[in-house]
Order: sequence, then structure tokens, then C-alpha cells
Amino acid sequence: MAAETNPIPSVWARRQREPDQPALSRAAIVREAITMLDAEGIEALSMRKLAARLNAGATSLYRHVATKDELMELAVDEVFGEITLPPADSPDWRTAATEAAGAFRATALRHPWLSSVLGQAGLAYLGPNLMSYGERLTAFFASAGFPEPARAIDTVISYVVGMSTTEAAWLTTVARAGESEAEFIARLMPAAQEATAGFDHLTDAYTAAAADPDPAAVRDAKFAYGLDVVLDGLALRLPR
Repeated sequence: MAAETNPIPSVWARRQREPDQPALSRAAIVREAITMLDAEGIEALSMRKLAARLNAGATSLYRHVATKDELMELAVDEVFGEITLPPADSPDWRTAATEAAGAFRATALRHPWLSSVLGQAGLAYLGPNLMSYGERLTAFFASAGFPEPARAIDTVISYVVGMSTTEAAWLTTVARAGESEAEFIARLMPAAQEATAGFDHLTDAYTAAAADPDPAAVRDAKFAYGLDVVLDGLALRLPR
């Protein structure tokens, strides 16, 4: 007797049920879930809490979304619909790649939970927004002349995800402290300078950070520097 096969673990791989409450749609569930994720983080999201916020029973939610994993998969895809991309035939590939990376980062910082779940959201790349994003990004890098556009995409996205994960975690910590970023750094700096005493290079770095009045500009510059290094490397892969 043939062994029973497990279904593909993706919300996109099963048929959507008909709603039992006309006012409760999968789109409404996902929008409210994203609101909760942005405000409270992944740990605070549960189907029970989400149902209460929607004035619905948990059973009603399960008719649209079978598990929390499916809900996260849907939320990731929904958020990817916010990311803008330059035209595939942009004349300057480097400027366009910089715009695309910046748009991804901006979206990841608006939704601090996003980067940390990209590798955990099931078969998220089956979602329509993610599929569209991947298609447009591939068309752009192919038009730029990269012989392996998928590899170029992976390189840029890996950099953006890595940077934005750290950045989002930092901003979440600052927000929980109830202070501005500059205030948080000013309060932290005496302890940091004491800890780096005797480490000349680290002391210089922390002193420079303390002197800058605009922490957001520092983060922007740090991101831009690393992205330039990544694009410098990718440029070497273009046919001469």
C-alpha cells in the first residue's frame, strides 16, 4: 500500500474555503495580522488574539487560514506588494539596483518582523506578490547583462536582509525604551566608552558615534557603504 503523501506546506498550495462570515475575508485577516505584527512583534501574534481583534471566533479564522505559519506566509506576501522597483530597462543598472535595495530596506524597517521570518515563511515564494517581485527583479538584472541574474539577486537581497534584520532589531530595542534614537545612544554612551577603554580603535569608533547628532544618517551611510561594496563586486561579473 502506497504511503500517504503529506500536502505541500503552503497556503498557496490548497484551495481557499468559502467564507462563513461575509464581513470576514482573508484579506481583512491578513491586514489586521500585519498591524499586530508591526505593533507587537511575532511573539504577540496568535490566532486567538487576532480573532478577538476582528470580533470573530477562532474557528471562523481557521476557515480562511489553517495555521499561524500560513498566516505568516500571507503576511510576508502582502508586505512584498509594497516594495517598488525601477523599470527593467533602466539605463543605469547600478543606480536602479541601489533604488531597489533601498526600497526593500525601507519596507523591512516599516515592518521590523519581516526580515527575520523570510526563511521561515513556508513556500512563501509561491505568493503572487513575491512571484511578481522576483520576476521583475530578474528581468531587471537580466536586462543589465548579468549572465546569472538569480545569483546577482541573491547577493543583493542577502546583504539587504542581513543589514535590515540587525537594524530593525536595534530600532525595536530603542522603541521599547520609549526614547528617541539619539536619546538612547546618549544614555548608552558612557557605559560603552567605559567598556572600550584600552581598545584604541573601538574607542575612536564610539567617540565618533557619540559626536554625530543624527543616528539615522549614520545608519543610512553605513548601509550605502556596504551596498556600494556589494555592487562593486557584482560589476566585475558583467561581460566586458
